[in-house]
Amino acid sequence: MGIFLKIVSIFITYLIYWVSKKSYGRWKLVVLSPILISPIVIILLLVFSHTSYNDYYNGAKWLSYLLGPATVAFAVPMHKHFKLLKRHLFEIIASITVGSAVAIVSSFLYAVWMHLGISLTNSLVPRSITTPVAMDISKTIGGVPTLTAVFVIITGITGTIIGPTLIRLLKIEKSTAKGLMLGMSAHGAGTSKAFEFGELEGTFASLAMITAAVITIILAFTIFPALRSELMI
Repeated sequence: MGIFLKIVSIFITYLIYWVSKKSYGRWKLVVLSPILISPIVIILLLVFSHTSYNDYYNGAKWLSYLLGPATVAFAVPMHKHFKLLKRHLFEIIASITVGSAVAIVSSFLYAVWMHLGISLTNSLVPRSITTPVAMDISKTIGGVPTLTAVFVIITGITGTIIGPTLIRLLKIEKSTAKGLMLGMSAHGAGTSKAFEFGELEGTFASLAMITAAVITIILAFTIFPALRSELMI
């Protein structure tokens, strides 16, 4: 029965993702995005079928392990456009460093303003990077990894909604700017959106996402502890 449930969990998860992806590809509506639809449908199925999350996760967790290889796969377009990335190295490092610092500081200040507890604050701070790295940072600094994953998803969805609108309003035309903005603000979801604009946009978004993860790891163990010791009681 356990093996059967694991197989069903993986199959159902993949089926829901596949249907939502096809729907999004046809109508291009944000509300049909797999990152939004998949969790909602799975939660409803678990509730109505009276299946515990632990039972479901014991099977579907193998899909979660693919997050790492999926992130590494972004290196393919980066390698293809390596010379272009090297040409814009300073702009990339400078903009992503500032973006990562702003993400950490703004998240922390918001948590202080809302009087969130230490655990919630630690879970919220790494929300602006890709899920597997964010969860690892959250666990290390005393947060709740699963809660961090939720914050990452919310950030990604928000970024994919607001990002394209800002690009139109600000009349941003450079592939570099589009990609870096979407990759920094919405990580994996933003990178996927960037590839809809073009391969160059997606490549810069991939680099932004990976660079932001590295920089955030550094800042999370330097700036964040200092902020926490000074502003949290």
